Amino acid sequence: MEIMKTLILNDENRESVFAALRKNSSEELLGEVESKVRDIIKQVRKEGDQGLLEITHRLEGNNLKPEELMVSEEEFEEAKKQVNPELVKIIEQAIARVRSFHQAQMERSWLLNQERGMVLGQLVQPLERVGIYVPGGKAEYPSSLIMGAVPALLAGVKEIIVVSPLGERRELSPYLLITAQLLGISRVYKVGGAQAIAALAYGTETINIVNKIVGPGNVYVTMAKKQVFGQVDIDMLAGPSEICIWAEEGANSDYVVADLFSQAEHDEQAYAVLVTTSAKLAQEVARRIEQQISQFPRKEIMISSLTQNGKIIVAENESLIVEFINRFAPEHLELQIDDPWSYLGEIKNFGAVFLGPYAPEPLGDYWAGPNHILPTGGSAKHFSVLSVSDYLKRSSVIYCSREKLQEDQDNIARFADLEGLSAHANALRIRK
Repeated sequence: MEIMKTLILNDENRESVFAALRKNSSEELLGEVESKVRDIIKQVRKEGDQGLLEITHRLEGNNLKPEELMVSEEEFEEAKKQVNPELVKIIEQAIARVRSFHQAQMERSWLLNQERGMVLGQLVQPLERVGIYVPGGKAEYPSSLIMGAVPALLAGVKEIIVVSPLGERRELSPYLLITAQLLGISRVYKVGGAQAIAALAYGTETINIVNKIVGPGNVYVTMAKKQVFGQVDIDMLAGPSEICIWAEEGANSDYVVADLFSQAEHDEQAYAVLVTTSAKLAQEVARRIEQQISQFPRKEIMISSLTQNGKIIVAENESLIVEFINRFAPEHLELQIDDPWSYLGEIKNFGAVFLGPYAPEPLGDYWAGPNHILPTGGSAKHFSVLSVSDYLKRSSVIYCSREKLQEDQDNIARFADLEGLSAHANALRIRK
């Protein structure tokens, strides 16, 4: 069985190859659930907690009462008994590393006094309340809580609300709860899906309205974020996870296979792509994928992902590889080539880049420090990685003295006249 399809990329077929890669795009998936999500949001807005719980019961089978939505102190205490202390220490180290990296992103308010009689500036203030969506169900993601919360805390956000689905286990991961405690977060709600996004955006009797929603989720979560944008801010529209590996002949094929697998195990819609100029490496990787994939517990998910969205692309030359990467704009990009640094000026579009054979993508997921909430679906062409700035709002500051306005008001009024806005011009001339 051919798990990953191999494509040849040359000057003649470049457009067809690019089109084939995104044929199962997140946009198509979003279109299928748009009306369902609209109905969910409408019900939560209308019925509050009752609608939120009814939808959750219908979709997940969980039969919670309003007073059970928020994780209690007793549940936090019970989580402490279920965790491995050594793993908790690792989580603490990860938090410290993420905090250290994001501290370099801090912004300050500023004022300029470049002209006599005029002071201009920018006031930088944190958002008051944010909601963080942490996926659940198929895996545990305390790392996503770290990535969402640490920059918010550094920015000075006063209140963080966490929502996460219970999933099949009917309880939240104790490691998620311990991570929340380590971060100083007490408001964690046992609800997920589009209904959780609606609750954060419009509020219920139990869940407060937030200013911004961040965090990845499934296609229903993504569509809900799209539909509530404007009522609240969002970080980005995150689709299935992606990795693109550029490896050259001589690269360690086992490393390449392991890193492709690391993304394919996320879910059936994940993208895992190898691009190379070496037909020999392509054949070796394809062979080793089929040899090794059966040993993993999530092999069914991995096979589905690699069969649907996995590709091995053999390019005619390196210029085509650079063009391919820039057009694909992957969430995660690995450069397992001799001189990866030399291509940073040419490759423009990616969420995070991992240079060399000893920087695997999971290094960024858990440990290195940069945020792992990244743009997907080609949106790295215009979206950025989550950062401290996502939790800040910037407001302009303008002061002008009487004397300074008198110097400029005729020119400003004439500009207003040019646009046909006589009341604007009058607001200046009245001050003569």
